[in-house]
Parts: sequence; C-alpha cells; structure tokens
Amino acid sequence: MDTATDRLTGIVAFLQGAERLKDTLRSGHTGQGRRESVAEHSWRLCLFAMLLERDTDVDLLKLLKLCVIHDLGEAISGDVPATDQCAGDGREARERADFLTLCAPLPEDLRTEMAALWDEYAGAASPEARMAKGLDKIETILQHVAGSNPDDFDYAFNLDYGRARTEADPILKALRELADRATRARMDGG
Repeated sequence: MDTATDRLTGIVAFLQGAERLKDTLRSGHTGQGRRESVAEHSWRLCLFAMLLERDTDVDLLKLLKLCVIHDLGEAISGDVPATDQCAGDGREARERADFLTLCAPLPEDLRTEMAALWDEYAGAASPEARMAKGLDKIETILQHVAGSNPDDFDYAFNLDYGRARTEADPILKALRELADRATRARMDGG
C-alpha cells in the first residue's frame, strides 16, 4: 500500500470512529423532546461561532477547529452531564485519553495537530480557545431554553453554569446576558 493510500485510510478510520458522536447523547433535549447528540451540539456550536465572525477578533478557522474537536473524546466514554461534573473527577484526563485513542489511526502530522488543538482548548490557551469554551457554555444554556425538557428540569442551574468562561470577553458577556434572560423567562413559564 502506498503512503497516500495509508494516509487516506487513516483519515477514513478516524472519521468512522468520530461517527459515534451521532449516537452519543447529552442530557439536553431538542425542541421536539428528543435527547440531543454530542454531534448536534458540536454542529450548533460551530454555527454559533461562524455567525460571530464579524463580531470578534479571533481567527475563525482556528475557532471552528476548536469547536469541532472539543467533545470528540466523548465518542468513546460518552458525555458527562454538566450537573454531574466536579473538580478533580478525572473527566478531562479521561476525555483526553479517549480523544487520543480516537485519533490513533490518523497520520502523525494530523494526530499532532489534533492533540495540540485539544490541549489548547482544554487549557483555554488562546483567545480562540477561550471563545470556544464560552460559546460552548452559552450554546448549552440556549439548548436548555429551547428544549422540550422533562418536567423536573433545573433551569436555575443555567444561571451559574460556566459563568467564569463567559465573563471576560464583551461578546460572550452580552450573549450570556441574553441566555440568562431567556433562562429566567423559561423559569417563569415563558
């Protein structure tokens, strides 16, 4: 097998593994009441980032790459609902290990790039990574507001969720205010 074929074979194998995100469910619900997949969340996060291109000074391509890869590790171990996450639970290390396992079939240059992107996101090491993290929280809140959720859904959780990730940037702060307003309206029966 030649090098070009090996490269493409690795890319296709990775893509087939990433396909699992379509069936990896999150705790949020769609407007029709179906549980949302991680792939759907990642798609909407990318759409959100794309729509903000004229309103931010970040590199859109890098932001989109970070948004696409941020939850890829969940294809292996699944999603941990935000309400179940806590500091020191080992989730980040597990997600990184799962991400690297998923990336194993890729050619070395792509594995290296993907790992660097994941580490940049996880460490909020750039303006793009900080924007991606903030948008990730806001997209989740907006999905909670839009979803046809179970009767016992805790909308109040949204009001504190990820606040540290949305306070530093003016665009994120303004979007957070809109998301909080929508959350309060939903809590009031709106």
